[in-house]
Amino acid sequence: MHVIILCGGSGTRLWPISRTLFPKQFCQLFGHESLYQKTISRNFKFAESLKVVINQNQYFMGLDQFESLKTHLPYQFILEPIGRNTAPAIALAALALEANDIMLVVPSDHLIENQNNYQEALEKAKSLAQENKLVTFGITPSYPETGYGYIESNGFDVKSFKEKPNLSTAESYLKAGNYFWNSGMFCFKAGIFLEELKKYAPDIYQDSLKAFQSCRKDHTLRINFEDMKSIRSESIDYAVMEKSQIVKVVSADIGWSDLGSFDALYEALPKDSTGNTINENAIHMGSKNNLVIGGKRLISTIDIEDLMIVDTTDALVIAKKGSTQKVKDLVAEVKKINLTMTNSHITAYKPWGTSTILEESPFYRVKQITVRPGAKLSLQYHQHRSEHWIVVQGTATVTIDDKTFNLHKSESTFIPKEAKHRLANTGASDLILIEAQVGNYIGEDDIVRLQDDYQRN
Repeated sequence: MHVIILCGGSGTRLWPISRTLFPKQFCQLFGHESLYQKTISRNFKFAESLKVVINQNQYFMGLDQFESLKTHLPYQFILEPIGRNTAPAIALAALALEANDIMLVVPSDHLIENQNNYQEALEKAKSLAQENKLVTFGITPSYPETGYGYIESNGFDVKSFKEKPNLSTAESYLKAGNYFWNSGMFCFKAGIFLEELKKYAPDIYQDSLKAFQSCRKDHTLRINFEDMKSIRSESIDYAVMEKSQIVKVVSADIGWSDLGSFDALYEALPKDSTGNTINENAIHMGSKNNLVIGGKRLISTIDIEDLMIVDTTDALVIAKKGSTQKVKDLVAEVKKINLTMTNSHITAYKPWGTSTILEESPFYRVKQITVRPGAKLSLQYHQHRSEHWIVVQGTATVTIDDKTFNLHKSESTFIPKEAKHRLANTGASDLILIEAQVGNYIGEDDIVRLQDDYQRN
């Protein structure tokens, strides 16, 4: 099988941990692997190759996490400049395969804990796919969930797809015994899927084909913005699965969760004897059944229960368990005040390393810049700000206009406004420096790139 990992979505229901530019699939919520890495690790043993459909802004983060696993699996990234939902994403991946290649399509941000049952479900799905069926996976429900769509089945046959129900309807589904949660995982031949897409959503098929044919094709497929924008945004369920006459469902009791809320995350995380999630920087006195997620700061609770406490460097959220679906509404309110806070963390991940905001005001910003060995920033200039660099670790190779020189620990340099400049790390260890920006405008869009190793605009 050829595994297709769908890496879209902004994960707003897990804000402030998950941000637009650092969504939940890249967060290390369980040990030292992200959900995205867990998805790769779970599937690579079944895969002939792997394709990741990902937003172009997250490409280098996805590539870095993939390569850190050292799977030696043939892979390809398909870069979307704008998200158009799952039907176009899967179509682009299918067009990059042969017609008889079997695709296993999986989201990047789900948790699956029963590997043996998962393997059995994949084998059943592969067998049906070889018979030219479109296969979806139905998760055996353990409680009447109102946040998922459902699949009504008769054995392997799909009788109907159901929208997210109210509680009484969900309870009736659970009692009936032939309804499953819609997992968003699929298995089919690439050519069969494209035939069905062409039949039931011909505009999506044609526009996806056009985008694929005109995209930049090397080891990475880079879709043109205007081509991607022209594709109608639609899910695979609405475009194909709910209309096709060749759909089958494989029931899967695989310890699955889409981790779509902090309530779901609480259920999945390990807990102490009083039901509090385990956190080495938390102290609980008379408290029980709380979700506590934090960083370096000590979190202490006294005589509280059934709360969600999520603490990041720049945001703190406290809510009652059972109310965490409202986090998405909270994000909409935060956007009205501070769009940057919903887009990214104080630490931003770049193709060359990381950038951490230490202090800022409307007219200055102080950052810690970490550049990986062998990496370099773009040759660029700024129209509205000047910068001062101070090296605190490693050796910086600095270019300012027509001069190139090295800076060592405790040495510094000044970059005037509109000066062409570049920073590189030619050493064998991380380069760390402090960057002080000063100007009448310090927005991240005040970067005019002249040369860039990472093909950014």
